[in-house]
Amino acid sequence: MIDTHAHLDLEDFDHDRSALFMQMHELGITSAIIPGISEHQWQRQIAIATEFNCYFALGIHPWYLPKNIEDSLTLLEQAIIQQRANTSFVALGECGLDKLKPDFSIQKELLSGQLNLANQFNLPVILHAVKCHQELFEILQQHPNQRGGVIHGFYGGPELAQRYINLGYKLGIGGLLMNPNAKKLRKTITEIDIEHFLIETDSPSMTPYNANEKRNTPLHLPKFVSEIANLQKKTTVFILEQLNKNASQLFEL
Repeated sequence: MIDTHAHLDLEDFDHDRSALFMQMHELGITSAIIPGISEHQWQRQIAIATEFNCYFALGIHPWYLPKNIEDSLTLLEQAIIQQRANTSFVALGECGLDKLKPDFSIQKELLSGQLNLANQFNLPVILHAVKCHQELFEILQQHPNQRGGVIHGFYGGPELAQRYINLGYKLGIGGLLMNPNAKKLRKTITEIDIEHFLIETDSPSMTPYNANEKRNTPLHLPKFVSEIANLQKKTTVFILEQLNKNASQLFEL
């Protein structure tokens, strides 16, 4: 089992990171993908991924817009070149769009630049998408990616899901799934084939509904697998095998 999106490099985990990884392994969670968020975090992120035998991605999150996009894209390109031979480096991201944050036109410029780099280096992308699906579709159509990627933290219904699938993207399913009021997402899980999903937590954010601890961790993953199995009326063994296969295929793990 792999958490395909967990920010385990953040300071929220500084006091118990080693213990958390031991607990993860006890539950059969063998690894995680640590997404990039900012050029200022990349070196720390790579160091922690190396120490704990995790995969990682490099990118610039729309919440962390740089002062100079051109300079930051150059730095990202240089970082990608430096890490190309590292088998733990598996994707470009986290990048994307967020209508709830300012400077949307700058976000689009930054995303386009990162999608160009993903194509240049043949990398799948990890995409953040909030309240911006039409704009994101337009940009993804302008920058088709043979490797595809994942729509992280997917929360929509089957029709929206299918539009992303048609572009070659998988859907990252996380803690929202556990909320009985997330009717659109739960309908998507029921109706869309399991081959199109990945499981993720977005730790330390997106804590599942009714969780005891405010901080999210990969330890919630087995509950997500069980809930997907319940909604799809399949065994947890089948669901887990397919989810592992999906992650391995997309990120070439």
